[in-house]
Amino acid sequence: MATAIGFSAIVMWSVLALLAARSGSVPAFQLAAMTFAIGTLVCLVPLLRRPGGFAVMRQPARVWLVGVGGLFGYHALYFAAVRAAPAVEASLIAYLWPLLIVVGSALLPGERLRWYHVTGAAIGLLGTTLVIAGRGEGLSFSPQYAPGYLLALTAAFFWAGYSLLSRRLSAVPSEVVGGFCAATALLSLLCHLLFEETVWPASTGEWAAIALLGLLPVGAAFFCWDIGMKRGDIQLLGAASYLAPILSTLALVAFGEAPFSLSLILAATMITAGAALAALPMFRRARHPPA
Repeated sequence: MATAIGFSAIVMWSVLALLAARSGSVPAFQLAAMTFAIGTLVCLVPLLRRPGGFAVMRQPARVWLVGVGGLFGYHALYFAAVRAAPAVEASLIAYLWPLLIVVGSALLPGERLRWYHVTGAAIGLLGTTLVIAGRGEGLSFSPQYAPGYLLALTAAFFWAGYSLLSRRLSAVPSEVVGGFCAATALLSLLCHLLFEETVWPASTGEWAAIALLGLLPVGAAFFCWDIGMKRGDIQLLGAASYLAPILSTLALVAFGEAPFSLSLILAATMITAGAALAALPMFRRARHPPA
């Protein structure tokens, strides 16, 4: 069940690009501040049903360092990367995080890394390369953008590290993610005030897109991902994360934001095959259930 909940986060992230494209010209950190503020409300709703309510936010400093460092650190580094390097290359490097999760899971207590986990994640990475390259004019890494590439790689390590450390903090209730979102919203607001000029949404449609961003990929998705990382199949979720870019691109195609291409079909096949390979033990358990 926890794995299925974690997978729902991947599905929600698949509409991130579409909703961001429909959100108008709102600057990156302002958009992060607005959406994480909404996401905070979404993640705090479960607290109303929990005995003790907000007392759960009393966590050690290391828990807050991991949570806020993961959410704000990844987004700040990614935004900086796409400003310092072409978005296509930066996005591809940042999407090394699923592979890092799969490989890094071998360091977690009680986890064993198998060949099909690594192979499935690698196939997914190749498929993601086709997806991201297909959105632009192809891949062309240049030394002049090295700082941007380094920022994107650091972002990948931040998100993988956050996800893996969440497993080690499995005793921490997932409701604390609401606090992480609140801190991320405040830090994003500070960065916006320091580095950006305020631009408000120009239409009802743009406001709706921002609201949906906060409700789903920036709100409920992080709560669900936390549950999946703490109690689900972490290798399978890591490999399955490569479904996000292909689903995202398909959503963009469906709503006229991106063209359809044959490379998209090949990429979808590769990513699906990689995720299926990583899920090999699950298929085996389904065929031979325990007595």
